[in-house]
Amino acid sequence: RTFSQYWTETTYTDESNYNITTRAIPDFEFRTQYRDVLNNLKEAKRVIPTESALVSNAAEKKNRIAITEILSVYSFQRLVDIFGNIPYDNALDIDKISPSYDDAQGIYSKLFARLDAAIGSIDINAACFGDADLIYGGDAGKWKTFAYSLKLKMAITVADVPALDPAEKATSAVTGGVMSSTADNASFAYLSSSPNTNPVWVELVASGRYDWVATNTLVDKMNLLKDPRRDDYFAGNIVDSTGAPMYKGGIYAKSNKYGSYTHITPTVQLADRPALLIDYTEVQFYLAEAVERGFIGGSATTYYNEGITSSILFWGGTTTDAITYLANPDVAYATASGTFKEKIGTQAWLAYYDRGLIAWTTWRRLDAPIFNPPSGKTIADIPTRYTYPINEQTLNGANYKSAASAIGGDLITTKLFWDKF
Repeated sequence: RTFSQYWTETTYTDESNYNITTRAIPDFEFRTQYRDVLNNLKEAKRVIPTESALVSNAAEKKNRIAITEILSVYSFQRLVDIFGNIPYDNALDIDKISPSYDDAQGIYSKLFARLDAAIGSIDINAACFGDADLIYGGDAGKWKTFAYSLKLKMAITVADVPALDPAEKATSAVTGGVMSSTADNASFAYLSSSPNTNPVWVELVASGRYDWVATNTLVDKMNLLKDPRRDDYFAGNIVDSTGAPMYKGGIYAKSNKYGSYTHITPTVQLADRPALLIDYTEVQFYLAEAVERGFIGGSATTYYNEGITSSILFWGGTTTDAITYLANPDVAYATASGTFKEKIGTQAWLAYYDRGLIAWTTWRRLDAPIFNPPSGKTIADIPTRYTYPINEQTLNGANYKSAASAIGGDLITTKLFWDKF
């Protein structure tokens, strides 16, 4: 949420000024995905075939394995989109404690193949995880839809990489069936008590600290467009002379007095607020972009409008709010300024609030909207990746150096293979 310029810090401005090593941000991401997510998914795939006490049905086991594969693809894509080249072929092998790094584009190619295999093995008429499925409640058909939506997401991410044939991948995903309503959202529910609470609640509420406010980047853009989601994204802690809420964003990467700027809405600070893996709104913007790139047929305007409308409704707005907003000449697809990348990029970024990674990825791909660099820096200094973890530099030095060289240097400004323009 910091690199996507939704939130900025009040006192300790390290991350806003692109210092992500002091608090070991890359190490946390690397460790969490490999140890806590991918390793557990690998173990699940090992155990499922031998399981008999809880499930003996072959089709159900097959579905369970497919779902763990889909989630593994999701997690590996996340790592590639954050770091670039990462350990893949030798990752999760206990006998290879110093794994080599694999080419990011090559990993994407393998992930597409894994995803296709998983999709092909799902039997939508068979059970999977039942009530233990915290995302889709045991609905194998929903998982298949999620997988096709993930494939579309990956295809659009690499839209400027012809070698991966993104047009064919996008067409295949849409033909297979991507999310068609918010009922298809991949939503993971947290609990209201520790340790299973939403991490945002831990950072903003349980910590007892007041370290974050909304940024001027976001607030100024929403004020300019009279965005109806302002009441939903922000707290009304600042009012005008009539007592009506007004919104003032903290200056990005500066020390900001907490009481002087717009606070983050209490809605996203709830302990049990669900997290979205992929949602219908996101898919609509991908479809709009796919049309503009000539990957699929249809109307970019229709998908664009639906992406905006579904976001407004998701956050508590009304259909009337959406109609009014879309009538704004600076929002309407036919009259808003800029290329399709700028139009879609800006509105997708506004819609992805509270989903920092996908918002940052969209900005990196489409170069829209215009972000505010910290004082003394330029647009060219805004991060386009995470640097590799300190632990990798010290414990896997030779492979780290090789990986850093392969991507053009272990810098936060090194562009990933899909970030072409």
